[in-house]
Amino acid sequence: MLQRLYVKNYAIIDELEVQFSPHFTCITGETGAGKSILIEALSLLLGERADTGVLADPSQKGIVEGVFFLPDDPDIRQLFESFDWDWDTQVIIRRELLPASKASGKSRAFVNDTPANLQQLQQLTRYLVDLHQQFDTLQLLQSGFQREVIDALCHHEELLQHYRRHYRTLVEQQQELERLQTSYQQALRELDYDQFLLQELQEARFQELEIEQLEEEQQLLEHIGSVRQSVEQAYQLLQGGYDAEQPSAITQLHQARHQLESAAAQYRLLQPVADRLQSAYIELQDIADELARLMDTITDQPDRLMQVQERLSLAYKLLKKHQVQDTAGLLQKQHELEEKVRRISLNDEQIRQLQDQIAQLQVVIQQQADELSRHRQAAAGPFAEQVNQLLRQVGMPNARLQVVVQPAPLGEWGHDDIQFLWDANQTGQFVSIRQVASGGELSRLMLCIKSLVASHMQLPTLIFDEIDQGISGEAARQVGLLLAELARHHQIICITHQPQIAGRADTHLMVYKEKVKHKITTRVQSLEGEARVEAIARMLSGDHPTRAALENARELIARPD
Repeated sequence: MLQRLYVKNYAIIDELEVQFSPHFTCITGETGAGKSILIEALSLLLGERADTGVLADPSQKGIVEGVFFLPDDPDIRQLFESFDWDWDTQVIIRRELLPASKASGKSRAFVNDTPANLQQLQQLTRYLVDLHQQFDTLQLLQSGFQREVIDALCHHEELLQHYRRHYRTLVEQQQELERLQTSYQQALRELDYDQFLLQELQEARFQELEIEQLEEEQQLLEHIGSVRQSVEQAYQLLQGGYDAEQPSAITQLHQARHQLESAAAQYRLLQPVADRLQSAYIELQDIADELARLMDTITDQPDRLMQVQERLSLAYKLLKKHQVQDTAGLLQKQHELEEKVRRISLNDEQIRQLQDQIAQLQVVIQQQADELSRHRQAAAGPFAEQVNQLLRQVGMPNARLQVVVQPAPLGEWGHDDIQFLWDANQTGQFVSIRQVASGGELSRLMLCIKSLVASHMQLPTLIFDEIDQGISGEAARQVGLLLAELARHHQIICITHQPQIAGRADTHLMVYKEKVKHKITTRVQSLEGEARVEAIARMLSGDHPTRAALENARELIARPD
């Protein structure tokens, strides 16, 4: 709901502030007084592009600011969250038109003092204001709105919610199926080579740390001669047999122990040392025996060396092929290939299961879409007839609306293409409503439509400009009645020249021009009591209303049945 509009330094508006009724506000005034300028200013808040040429004082910035109360709607909350705006049920939208001398004629926009761009304004204000201007691209021309109108009359919100939820699930599953199929086809193209690589690794049968152990064994086998020579020399030094004149280390140790034990009989402090020599003698004897055993095993093994070298050659080839460094990397690669090959069969099974799920869901969705279509088909005819009855009441007796529900590809809202067709003069030739030339006709058609669906749809503030073009008398009275009825549940703002419409308003604003300091500026006055009676009387009979016109005006304001 639009509560307040503030305009400064815009066209012939110096500065003004307008308060609006939550129900029906009419705006009247002489031609050229500035009524349409108010609408133009308001359109800036809706995201229209700005022209600094409209600045009344080119050296100063222009300001248009609107205060709106928002419905607690999940879609609007989500919009605020997506734009990182703080949620509040009151929102202040402001546009600033900067003078060309200061900022190259640019404009700025703010939502609750947070900078915003025009696209964000447009997305927000489509929930707030529905502006109907002559020759404007109206919401009525959008096929989505035409469907919403019919759906609102069908009372199948729960069915539509179920359908949309199923449809979104179907889209997600189809996307997942496409992903799986793409992955599966790619895997199939690589399958033969992956199986070859896997078979090569499986046949190699490498065990953990095997390559590292083979490298150690190869190192030993390649130097077995020098190793054996070192062991033999160590054995000879310990056990003797190298030099008859030079006794072995064990022999000398045995002799040293014997000398100490003899001396210990006279000097007891030597006994512990003798005991340690005895322990050393036993350890060296054991080492010598171990070396003797090892010498029996350390022999040239040319066959084993060849086996190790062949095994390592295979290992190095596989390490290079798979670009890994050790046995662990090779075994990990083997595991990955096993998983990859295994997933191909799993993907095939997943694809079949998902195809079955999609097929089942498509049956459900088709049934729901068919039911939605039946509801729409049933509602379309009676709705069009009701609109046509209202069109006759509002001064378009020859106009006809036809609602056509045609098959369309399955989509988020079903499989229907809903089109509003128009015949302005009973020619029998119905054309797309986009070809309706008259903005006044289009506004009255929208009024008729929304008056029928107002109790079924959440509508924003409805602003009608020139809705009374080409009508008077009874037709104008009927338009006023429709607007008043619509305003019971929605905010209506209407620019009008018709007293029959103005008399139905809850708030009457009169726009007029005033000369201030040799300058013409637009003013807005809220009319009440006799001032309002007189204004409507002037609309009936001219600048000097008669007593009859005044009485007629009072009757219009009294809203007789």
